[in-house]
Amino acid sequence: MTAPATTDPLAPLLALPGVKEAVASARTAVDGLLGHRVLRRRSAEVTAESALRGARASAQLEGAGMELERLRGQLLAGGTVTLASKDERGARLVEGAVRLHADLGQVLASFRHSPRQALARLHVLAAADLGLDPDALGRPRAAGQPCEDPLELGPAPDPLEVSARLDGLSRVVLATKVPAVVLSAVVHGELLALRPFGVADGLVARAAARLVLIERGLDPKAVSAPEVGHVELHHEYEDAARAYIGDGADGVARWVRHCCEAVSLGAREGLAVCEAILRAPAAP
Repeated sequence: MTAPATTDPLAPLLALPGVKEAVASARTAVDGLLGHRVLRRRSAEVTAESALRGARASAQLEGAGMELERLRGQLLAGGTVTLASKDERGARLVEGAVRLHADLGQVLASFRHSPRQALARLHVLAAADLGLDPDALGRPRAAGQPCEDPLELGPAPDPLEVSARLDGLSRVVLATKVPAVVLSAVVHGELLALRPFGVADGLVARAAARLVLIERGLDPKAVSAPEVGHVELHHEYEDAARAYIGDGADGVARWVRHCCEAVSLGAREGLAVCEAILRAPAAP
């Protein structure tokens, strides 16, 4: 007897209004970036700059804004990141975002086999300097633990639901064959909805979304910066995240379309990086 075919759990999303078109547009944008001639010899430079720009943008969405050149200068000087506002915790969020994006490659292998373990590692990277008990790093929040809500998404699910949905998300990541940008949007949206760790969940969600784009081959060299796209669309980002959580299929469609647009804008940012490298004078 032939075993029944397994149904892809995310395949129905491709039939939602505007999703296929948005996915195609994002794919075209990223392919255009990947064809840039700078990437033939200097892709590592583009990857590093994309990581920095993405980290800065992700921290901004978490409520810790900082100018790109100020951040670059402080990192090059080897000192501690400081914000003009003297916001100590915000500065540690920026540092966590930078560390997280710089070390994504180290999490890639575990993400392919154990997504939940990879998410725990992402949280350790993001929140290591935020004053948490070391035993809380990488562990889902416990009952009664405070849960930050920088996007004002409303009450987070209780820990039992979080655990069950994290398990379900891990299974979906391993099972689905939908386009990378769709899976990335789902991973991103679920982690924003669950806020599984209670602290720095937005940083983890956006890093995990980028990780999907890398692992699934849409942007294998991590030269785009979708986080910059989310910042450009920041009002829509918050509204679309709320729609994903509370508006059923229409809300999910809106969120996926938004994420596709952010990926397209992130590819444009990558192209700007390539062009800047191309114009820069050669080192003596």
